[in-house]
Parts: sequence; C-alpha cells; structure tokens
Amino acid sequence: MTTSQLLTDDQKTGAARRGGHPGIALTVIAASQLMVVLDATIVNIALPHIQEALSFSTTDLTWVVSAYTLTFGGLLLLGARAGDILGRRRVFMTGILLFTFASLLGGLAQEPWQLLAARALQGVGGAIASPTALALITTTFPEGPERNRAFGVFAAVSAGGGAIGLLAGGMLTDWLDWRWVLFVNVPIGVLIAALAPLYINESERHPGRFDLAGALTSTVGMASLVYGFIRAAEDGWRDGLTIGSFAASVVLLLAFVFIEARAKEPITPLRMFADRNRWGTYVIMLSLAAAMFGMFFYIVLFVQNVLGYSAIRAGIAFLPVTAAIAIGAGLSQRFLPVLGPKPFMMAGAALVAVGLGWQTFIEPDSTYAGGVLGPMLVFGFGMGLTFVTATVTAVAGVAPHEAGAASGLLNAMQQVGGSLGLSILTTVFGSAATDEGKKQLPRFLAGASPEQKAEFAKTHQMPAPWGNEVLAHGISTAFIPAAAMAVLAFVTAWLVLRVRKSDLDSLAGTAGPHLG
Repeated sequence: MTTSQLLTDDQKTGAARRGGHPGIALTVIAASQLMVVLDATIVNIALPHIQEALSFSTTDLTWVVSAYTLTFGGLLLLGARAGDILGRRRVFMTGILLFTFASLLGGLAQEPWQLLAARALQGVGGAIASPTALALITTTFPEGPERNRAFGVFAAVSAGGGAIGLLAGGMLTDWLDWRWVLFVNVPIGVLIAALAPLYINESERHPGRFDLAGALTSTVGMASLVYGFIRAAEDGWRDGLTIGSFAASVVLLLAFVFIEARAKEPITPLRMFADRNRWGTYVIMLSLAAAMFGMFFYIVLFVQNVLGYSAIRAGIAFLPVTAAIAIGAGLSQRFLPVLGPKPFMMAGAALVAVGLGWQTFIEPDSTYAGGVLGPMLVFGFGMGLTFVTATVTAVAGVAPHEAGAASGLLNAMQQVGGSLGLSILTTVFGSAATDEGKKQLPRFLAGASPEQKAEFAKTHQMPAPWGNEVLAHGISTAFIPAAAMAVLAFVTAWLVLRVRKSDLDSLAGTAGPHLG
C-alpha cells in the first residue's frame, strides 16, 4: 500500500494525522472554548475606552455586547447541527477561523459600524465553534473516565473563562490598547486551526437538513426587537424606526414559530416547550441572563467612569463576583440530589433580586466597598445557585438523544436573554439619564469653565461632577427593571417548576457541562 493510499484512507476516516496525543487534543479544544467564552467579559472591561476612541453614545455602546451575543445565541443550535451534518472537526475549524478573522477586523475598526459588524461576525464564528468543540470531546475521547475528565476540563474552562477575561481585558487595555482585547484572539485562533487537523479526529457525518429559515428569522427578529428598545432610548417611542423595528420583530418571530412548527428538522424543536419544567427553566434563564448582562455592563461603566478605576483595577474589582458564583454553584451541585432543584432556583432568583434592588441605591459618591461590592456578592451567589440547577432541570425527563438540544437551547436563551435585557435596561437608562441631564445642565453652565463648555459643545457629555450625577442616576434607575426580571424568575420557579427526584436520578451522565 502506498503512502498516498494511506493518506486517502486517513482523509476518508477523518483520523488525526498525529493521533495518540489526547492531552494536546484536549488543550486545543479547551483553548477554543476559553477564547469564545472569555470574549464576552474581556471586551466588557474595555467598553469605556472603546466608547471614547470611537465616539459611541452610552446607549449605542450596548451594541458592542449585543451584536456578539445575538448572533452567538441565535445561531448556536444551527452551529451544532452543522457539525453533525458536515463533520465536527471541519465545522470547528471553520468557526475558529471566522472568529479569528472577525477579531482582526474588530481590532482594526476605525468607525463604530465597523466594530459592530466585526462583533456580529465574531458571534457567528463562536456559534459555529463552541457547540462543535464540546461535541468533539465525544469524537476524540473514548467513553469512560478519560471522557469524563475531558468534560471536567471543558466545564472548568467554561466556568473560569469569565474571570480570566476580566483580568486579561484589564491588563491588555491598560498595558497596550483596547484593540488588543480583540487582537489577542488572532495568534491563538491561528494556532488552534493549525493544530486541530493534526490531533483531533473527524466525526462521522449524519445526513440531515439545515433550518436556515428558522435560524435567520429568529436571529433577525430578536435583533429588530433589541434595536427597537435601543432606538427608543435615544429617539423616543413614537419614532418611525422604533415602531417599524418592533413591528418587524413581531412579524419575524411569528414567522419563526410557524417555520419551526412545520419544519421536519427544526433548529428549535417546539416540543421542548411542552414540558412545564423545561419552559419554566428557559424563562428563568432568560430573565436572570437579562439582568446579569445589564449588571456587568453598567457597573463596568460606573467603576471606571465615576469611581475612576483603571481597566485592570476594574477587572480585579469584579473577581469577587466570579468567586461568589463559583461558591453558589458548588453548593447547589453538592446538595441538589438531596433538596431538588426548586429550592435552589427560588433562593437563587431571590438573592439576585435583592442584589439588583440594592444596586438601585447607587449614587455618584458611592464607594466600591460601600455601594458596589456587597450587592455584587449577593447577586453572584444567587446566580451560582441557579447555573448548575438550571442545566440539570432543562434536561430532566428528556430522552438521551435530545439532551444536547435541550441544554443547547438553554444556552441560547442565556445569550439572547442577555441581549434583550440589556436593551430594555438601556431604554430605561436613556430616559432617566436624559431627564437628569436636563436638571444638571443649568448647574453645569453656571459652574463650568470655558474649556469644559467648549468640550461639551463637541461631545454633548458633561464632565464630572455633573456627568457623574447623570450616569449614576441612569444606572440606578436601570437596575429597577433588572430587579423586576429577577422577581419574574423567582415567581416562575415558585409556580411552574415541578421536578421530581426520580427525574434527577435518571440524569447520570446525560447533562454534560453547561456552555454559558
């Protein structure tokens, strides 16, 4: 047999050209997941610098987050489907290269629209790469202890990616430039794409259909809804584009439901919503994610713009939140088999509501220790109680072959819910900040220097202390609907969830790690 024949056989079977190195294969998979997960937080820390460099308004700045999460969440299930049909390694590499290319474009952006387009493209790449990265573990590692250890590493990377992103974002922004929070993905992505065909096996292809119509109508419909809220924050509810965006979102989302009900292989199986525990869990995750994304976005602005923290100090300031989330998740995982999921979901949502309600008292003279840290710790512990619990509840009673769809839909709810919630909070923030700005303007004109007035004429933003009053008032008001979202999650957990202990006993080995 010739060398060319051997290569042809390897290509047919999809065997890694340098198999037998499971440690390297796992490193490649885990690195890809880390890159996608930390991108949400690594960019958050750089937001004030991005706002200043590209002249974003505070309301438009939310698109830097939402452009990524909308495409990521909206196309996540389609990405998983593509891996099954076309081969997971091939799709994984495509997603990584697309994510890498979009990161390069984002780092080079000179205009706001260029950055937003790059962030949306990053979300597409992440939606393709992330679900196939998890699935590649089953292709690469044999069932048993080896695969379980690989899943454990993957879950740890997913959980720790947020904290790493906070620190890395602060260091890159302070020591280099905000653009490096995007540029850093380029060498990592190129290395992952180069190593994948060498050490990761290709999966068997499964014939099927792509539900492109469902993916596009859901993603564009949610984008229209988010745009409507953000547009309303700046131009009012009677603005023609605001009304048109809401109307388009209703039409597109109704079309999505119609398409999914008739599709032979839908991207979102509507039967997943037939069970009260699953749809209740989806509502809870949607509500809490909506509150969580808003909390991170506005507290980042507060600690840097009002408290004057550097980017790296802001990243460190958020580390207690990740520790609180980890502690809450550990407790829920340990006692879930004893108490069941409902107490954790109710307690977690209640604590999140308390933390967010506490943050409505933020003022310009609030300190980190006195006005920020306490609410964030309560919030983080509550979120930790719900993360593992929601993942387990979402797949309770689901057939093993549908567990992936159920947990994937939960992750999609988290991403889309975050975008929607942030847009709603931005609408409230914009209205409150505008009203406070009208109150502060006469005081500013009476006490500002000629240089400050000239700068205000260019930027339409008042400096401290007047600008701090405006920002703090808008942020504290925005946390009112955030707390209401957490209350909705609590009521849903209280009235809807009915998970039996026997449902949990049947989950051994089926849930897998949560991607969020």
